Amino acid sequence: MFNIALFGAGRIGQVHAANIANHKETCLYSVIDPHKKSAELLAQKYQTKIQTIEQAMSDPKIEGVLIASATDTHANLIEIAAKHHKKIFCEKPIHLDIERVHHCLETIKQYQVPLFVGFNRRYDPQFRRIKTLFDAGTIGKAESLLITSRDPSPPSVEYVKVSGGMFRDMTIHDFDMARFIIGEEPYSIYAQGSNLIDPAIGQADDIDTAFIVMKFPSGVIAAITNSRRSGYGYDQRIELHGEKGLLRAGNIKENSVELWENTGCLTAKPEHFFLQRYREAYIAEWDHFVDVMADRAIPECNGSDGKQALYLADKALESLHSGQEVRL
Repeated sequence: MFNIALFGAGRIGQVHAANIANHKETCLYSVIDPHKKSAELLAQKYQTKIQTIEQAMSDPKIEGVLIASATDTHANLIEIAAKHHKKIFCEKPIHLDIERVHHCLETIKQYQVPLFVGFNRRYDPQFRRIKTLFDAGTIGKAESLLITSRDPSPPSVEYVKVSGGMFRDMTIHDFDMARFIIGEEPYSIYAQGSNLIDPAIGQADDIDTAFIVMKFPSGVIAAITNSRRSGYGYDQRIELHGEKGLLRAGNIKENSVELWENTGCLTAKPEHFFLQRYREAYIAEWDHFVDVMADRAIPECNGSDGKQALYLADKALESLHSGQEVRL
């Protein structure tokens, strides 16, 4: 049984707490959060203890840490955990500044500890099956990849101001997914964006609607479409076209019941948001990290993957500002 310290008792921390507690090989040993009430509620729910950062990192009974705290704390916590030889699961991103990420990964290399970065969409059963079938040669050589990602509603302006912008906060998942599915690094990126939904987002120097095109060495073209608003639910779709066919994963709906009548057909909307849509992915990525802790696997999504996704976000922003395609 692996004892886990959970950093962050907020919305995503609560998801991870349940997965840690429900796994047969892990125990939620402690919770760490500067917001005392949040930490207390989670500790009470799972009958565990509250620790400080220093207590958790120096506790020899803790084998692994799960970092689900505020983004600006991730890199520091990773480095402290590495120095205490803990195995590390960190929610994306490692940091919003790529130089800070670089220095963080140098620390990981120095202490030779495993770091898993939580790009959970890699572990969604639907998207994972596209990758598996493509790698098996089902559709032959890939030619184009379309990724659609639209949130049900925009975040608060307060969140936007600290998020690093749409590309680093939202599209970063799609950058990682494109790299994961194609299995190559893109050599160019072109981005366009608009502020169509909430003027306050534009006033915060961000966008809420975007298209990004990336080209890969094999000739594949990937197109990503993002929006901070979807009136019909959380829109998450992938389409991979190849020389011999097409692989497509559609939305997961709130239910699978359809009403057919003479006026047409009614179906349920897509799942409301990421906590519902990707619940199985969060479980699957934790399963993988347990395998890492047990030395049955190495991290499939590591610090280099986190750094590369952030690099693509930075270059997309450069393209947005310049209006030009950026060579990578």
